[in-house]
Amino acid sequence: MFAARASGLVKLLGLCLTAGVLLAAMVFPFVGGLGLASNRAADEVDKTSGDLAKAELPLVTTIQDMNGDPIAYLYDQYRIPLASGDISDTMKAAILAIEDKRFYEHRGVDWQGIARAAAKAGVDGGATQGASTLTQQYVKNYMAFVLGADNEQEAWEKATEATVGRKLREARIALQLEQEVSKDEILAGYLNIVPLGNQTYGVGAAAKAYFNTTADKLTVPQAALLAAIANRPSSLNPGASPEKALERRNIVIDKMSENGAFGTDQAESKKKAEEYKAAPLGVVENLQLLPKGCVGAGDGPIYGFFCDYLLDYLRAAGITNKQLQRGGLTIKTTMDPKATRAAKQSAEQQVPKTQNGIANVMSVVEPGKDRHKVRALVANRDYGNSAELGQVARPVPAEVLPFGPGSVNKVFTAAAALENGVTGIDKTIDVPASYTSRAYANGGTPWTIHNAGTYSDKMSLTQALATSPNTGFVILQEKTGLNKVVDMAYRLGMRDTLSSVNRGGEPLKQDGSNGPSQGDWTKQANAGSYTLGPGATSILELANVAATIVSGGTWCPPTPVEKVIDRYGKEIALKEKPCEQAVAPDLANSLAQGLSHDVVSPGTAAGAVPPGWNRGMIGKTGTTEEHKSVAFMAATMQYAGAVMTYADGSNPQVICANPIRLCPGSSAGVYGGQVAAPTWFNAMKVIHEGLPVVPLPPAAARYK
Repeated sequence: MFAARASGLVKLLGLCLTAGVLLAAMVFPFVGGLGLASNRAADEVDKTSGDLAKAELPLVTTIQDMNGDPIAYLYDQYRIPLASGDISDTMKAAILAIEDKRFYEHRGVDWQGIARAAAKAGVDGGATQGASTLTQQYVKNYMAFVLGADNEQEAWEKATEATVGRKLREARIALQLEQEVSKDEILAGYLNIVPLGNQTYGVGAAAKAYFNTTADKLTVPQAALLAAIANRPSSLNPGASPEKALERRNIVIDKMSENGAFGTDQAESKKKAEEYKAAPLGVVENLQLLPKGCVGAGDGPIYGFFCDYLLDYLRAAGITNKQLQRGGLTIKTTMDPKATRAAKQSAEQQVPKTQNGIANVMSVVEPGKDRHKVRALVANRDYGNSAELGQVARPVPAEVLPFGPGSVNKVFTAAAALENGVTGIDKTIDVPASYTSRAYANGGTPWTIHNAGTYSDKMSLTQALATSPNTGFVILQEKTGLNKVVDMAYRLGMRDTLSSVNRGGEPLKQDGSNGPSQGDWTKQANAGSYTLGPGATSILELANVAATIVSGGTWCPPTPVEKVIDRYGKEIALKEKPCEQAVAPDLANSLAQGLSHDVVSPGTAAGAVPPGWNRGMIGKTGTTEEHKSVAFMAATMQYAGAVMTYADGSNPQVICANPIRLCPGSSAGVYGGQVAAPTWFNAMKVIHEGLPVVPLPPAAARYK
């Protein structure tokens, strides 16, 4: 007995000394060796109290489609910030009953609570209950989950470390905070910050997640449960530990009764408390958590590719990960849900999502002279993390893929030849059945090229673009100059394709150790095959090339963003590349006319044109030599798009059609007009519904 009392007296003395030190910390600017040993430390405390008064909390970022409907959410902390008036009095009564019933009486530090805790420790060695006020807890939570949100675990450990220095800092900030803001603001601030488990922070998010309700409509049992698990979400998780959560909730209800939350009549108050305690936990079976990230979006399997590209674009445009995950931004995108669903359905129709080893991707861009808006990025594959289901968690319709677009590259040869006066769209070019080039070496020997079909010896450039003879374009590239052709491809839109990856399609390292870039390698190696399109390509950039051509030669970056709004409603300026006049308008319009016959027999895409299609358009199919990838780039004056079908397995093989399949060693591989072009047309038929038929602009005489 004597030993126990002696131990209690020691604890009492220790707590009294702590209280004295706390008081000294409030009165004097210096407390040597206790974490506030200088004016600099005191200034930091003052700054922190000011930050608390502002309380810029980590918030959820919302990504919207072009209509303003949400498509994805980004956050570190799921929080719905609320004003004091949006939180029920029941919730406030519950948290004060269990955490700080003297909240409206003290000034941030409860000296009576400290004395009571000391007395309790002195009598029976009990815990130091009541020594930390709700204001101090607000400070602690703010330190951990706002200032320390980048590393919550480390911040929480630091914010709760059992040192006098930490308690001094916490108490001093609490006292200063109560001089700057009202009690109601502090209480609301605490209820907006406190962690409540299952990735929820604050009662707004928790009310939605646990009960599918709002904080102003919380019942007594619901409010008591949230108060019960505040700051103890792991041990009192109502899903994992329902019995413990129920026991703690009922303690809160009893405390509410003792504090007069149910009226002054004790008998009636106790009766109500028993009724509330008899209620079940009432947590919804499926927690109403906010989907998180591109994978977690409601339509993530469809919208995820666009979302992924959007995030890459925003980071390059100056938006930080911290802003995305904590800033509470509203990001209105250019994504058209109608176009996206039409493209997704068409991609899957041609190549089922479960088709082994074959991918089918499509990008849609709306052309214009001031912006090129990305309207859809889809694949036959779903976006996601399940490789077993064939899902992909990369923006494949936008990234540079290690597959070629085939003869689509002949467009760049034609454009460069027109610009340099080598030919015109109505002028004839030579198309021999085979051609041996001495300009482009093949391992030191002349390079011989053959056509894939039978052609006339001569034809107009327009006919050649429609029927795609190989020899004619290799000869045209020789006359024009390979470097000029590569530069034209870059100007029209193949910018990342040529400058950010090597010839294998691998992103260039910062030190350049895996370079040179694909564009530089093509020039250095004098790779005459460039016009035949064997190298890595971006389908989004191909779509943007088509958009550039029908925009009168104006290149703009393919943007997925309309605007980014911060939490205060202010638009954030993005570092986006300006539009450029890539080629002269007359050249672009003439090239468009030259590309208008691919969809007319005997053009390579003519068989894919759906009945009733009567829109003026440009188009070019492409097939790589080994038939492991095929492509189609096309545009009307209203929408541009590109499709690539490619072998995406670990061991790419020849692709055959009717039905679509891998066919190793076959000599009857698929062509761009068979799968890629039908994907484009079936999607665009839906996308163009209700739009007027707009003709292509006429060609200029100088380019005919």
